[in-house]
Amino acid sequence: MTGPRDRDIVVGIDPARDWHLSLAWAADEAHRRRLPLRLVLAVPPQHDTHQVDDTPGQMAQRRAGADRLEQICDWVRDRHPEVNVTGDLLEGFPAPALGGVAGEARLIVLGSRHLSRSAEFFSAGSIVVPVSAQARCPVVVVGDAEHISQQPPYVVVGIDGSASATAALAFAFDEADLRGAALRVVCVWQRPVFTLDDEEVALRTQRALLSEATAGLSDKYPDVQVTHEVLTGHPVEELARAAEHALAVIVGRRGRGGYTGMRLGSVVHGLLHRAHCPVITVPME
Repeated sequence: MTGPRDRDIVVGIDPARDWHLSLAWAADEAHRRRLPLRLVLAVPPQHDTHQVDDTPGQMAQRRAGADRLEQICDWVRDRHPEVNVTGDLLEGFPAPALGGVAGEARLIVLGSRHLSRSAEFFSAGSIVVPVSAQARCPVVVVGDAEHISQQPPYVVVGIDGSASATAALAFAFDEADLRGAALRVVCVWQRPVFTLDDEEVALRTQRALLSEATAGLSDKYPDVQVTHEVLTGHPVEELARAAEHALAVIVGRRGRGGYTGMRLGSVVHGLLHRAHCPVITVPME
């Protein structure tokens, strides 16, 4: 059986958009992990109601897609000659097509179109939310360039004691170790509007959660410098602020949502629109 570390890294290619940032991230990650890179470009069906036979238009789209894939494969080979890169042209809309290959992937990497929240939900071409919600592997959304000039480099992971956060934490340790980066493990406590609880007790509980969550992984990754941070405020705002100059921010995802991604979760959804570094969403294992 093929294990997660033997699977390829899949990149969703949007021929109408600039793919350089997301592809560069994916190619560099494939190089670090010594994994093959698979480029996926979906050709959606034609919707010309005035044309009975849409075969010529569909064939032209496929030829253009194949040419673009070959061009992009050459770009990857120039960047990392040792990375095994292939291109796949699939039939159908991008989100379902990428969701279909998620079970065979170690990671799926997407570029962000910086759509509004409503546009992400209702645009037929949107892929970030539905793929992030459905994929059975981690999904990386690259909206802006990595902060590789930040010294020392660091990765941020948000945890809350859930099973999905445990999966995200394990991925974050692995990513930080591969990159020789520090790891900031962040828990955000949002002060309730009405509460009789003692704030110091609540914060102490959060700090204990951080220590317990990272204990075994710190032993497994002794070279990763780990810091624990309990922040107070709104989870999206605090995580985005903590990750302002990070290589990536990593969060867990609970369950599997439908095509619209309505079960993606408010924190994950907020980070996809708020964070400037790559956002990595990790499903429960």
